[in-house]
Amino acid sequence: MNWIIFFFAIQILHFAGTWKLYQKAGRKSWEALVPIYNAVVLMKIINRPIWWVLLLFIPVINLLIFPVVWVEIARSFRKFDTKDTWLAILSLGFYNFYLNYVVFDQLKYNENRSTKPPSKTGEWVSSITFAIAAATFVHTYIMQPFTIPTSSLEKSLLIGDFLFVSKFHYGAKTPISPLALPMVHDSIPGTSLRSYIKGIELPYFRLPGFQKVKRNEIVVFNWPSDSLALMWGDNSGKFTYKPIDKKTNYVKRCVGIPGDSLEIKNGYIYINGERTVLPDRAKPQFNYYVDTKSPFTADEIIHFYGVNPTEASVMNQERTKYFINLDKEHALLMQKDPKVISIKRSIDPKGVYDPSVFPHDPQYAWSQDNYGPIYIPAKGDVIELNKKTLPFYQRIISEYEKNDFEIKENGDIYINGTKTNQYTIQQDYFWMMGDNRQRSLDARYWGYTPFDHVVGKPVFIWMSIDQNETAINKKIRWERLFTTVHGSGEPKSYFLYFLIAIVLYYVGKEVYNRRKK
Repeated sequence: MNWIIFFFAIQILHFAGTWKLYQKAGRKSWEALVPIYNAVVLMKIINRPIWWVLLLFIPVINLLIFPVVWVEIARSFRKFDTKDTWLAILSLGFYNFYLNYVVFDQLKYNENRSTKPPSKTGEWVSSITFAIAAATFVHTYIMQPFTIPTSSLEKSLLIGDFLFVSKFHYGAKTPISPLALPMVHDSIPGTSLRSYIKGIELPYFRLPGFQKVKRNEIVVFNWPSDSLALMWGDNSGKFTYKPIDKKTNYVKRCVGIPGDSLEIKNGYIYINGERTVLPDRAKPQFNYYVDTKSPFTADEIIHFYGVNPTEASVMNQERTKYFINLDKEHALLMQKDPKVISIKRSIDPKGVYDPSVFPHDPQYAWSQDNYGPIYIPAKGDVIELNKKTLPFYQRIISEYEKNDFEIKENGDIYINGTKTNQYTIQQDYFWMMGDNRQRSLDARYWGYTPFDHVVGKPVFIWMSIDQNETAINKKIRWERLFTTVHGSGEPKSYFLYFLIAIVLYYVGKEVYNRRKK
């Protein structure tokens, strides 16, 4: 509702600040009041193409175009001075009121003015503005850069990998927070300030995609449980509301899709009764207790056993007892090491209630390694509401699908004021987990991920920096540059093809220029 009020408020402000200017340009004053049509007429007045109207209605991008339009209005009435340009921008468009009421009689409409910027500075500003607008469009609707900060998908994705995430595979979401800085998330870089204005939100809308989220695909999504203000420096622990598109970005593997029944036995996932076979690039990892005759060296830990040093804890002063994170291949390799006395996997059993584990209810004494079974709801499912099912679905009903939910003292359930014992699921849900099974904050702790939280699909790695290396020549993982994220076999690098394409482009350009001369 707030965004509708905001939209009409903008229309009224536009009319109040320009209706006389429309008249001066030979149009009717009422044309400044009609939504969308007034923008079409305005483009004719400022001598700009009609397709600019579309830019005015694309959230976030319109914030870049509005200042350009304010300046163009002033210049259409012969206000070319630098001070006029700055007044139009810094007044947030209210300079139009000055033109419309104070100096209206002095204005002359320049019907045939050139749209070329009057100075080199103006040309640079114009170019930069539209470059930012184009980059914002790509970032929002096509492809977004993303960095891997944690080891939850170690082996498939490494800490220090820089990804490009496709927005169009599953369908790009239009921004929910329209008044926001372009190409930044929920805080202004280097500050603790929010990058968006709270209170004005657009309804959720997703453009059509060309595929659905598939089981075992790696997916980027907004963290459903991110309701703390941690991202802008508030460590008070108080809950605060965040729009979906400003929740923290997470990346996990979608191990369960709508309609699946999932169970975890000793750390291994079973879907609909069958043990999951992950893609060959994925290597589930677990915690092991390791006793040795002599200490491991850092080089052995990092390079020979492929362990992130933060995931190898020393348990005694002699440095012969370790709590270490390994995949199966390296665990078998370590078992054959002459200095290793014993190696044993750490497994959390069922039966002891852990309040941090979803659904956070004593009825379900599950652990991270022995979990479920649990059903993953699909759009259209009709679920029975009772004492056993409510821990799973209450958050879906009240938080994700925005219903007024209440349980009376006698146990009766009311949804939107109506007594009921059933509920129809309104969207698909997914189960997101890390391959690094015992060092991953994932669905086992927050539960289901709604489809409206899905951001996109990682498609390739364009840069990878090894934070454990100090030598400059080893800092970049060259073998990972321009490699695909999904697919069978080892990641295929397109780095060489990329370099060849650049060389061919410049050679072709030079040949073309010479022939032109």
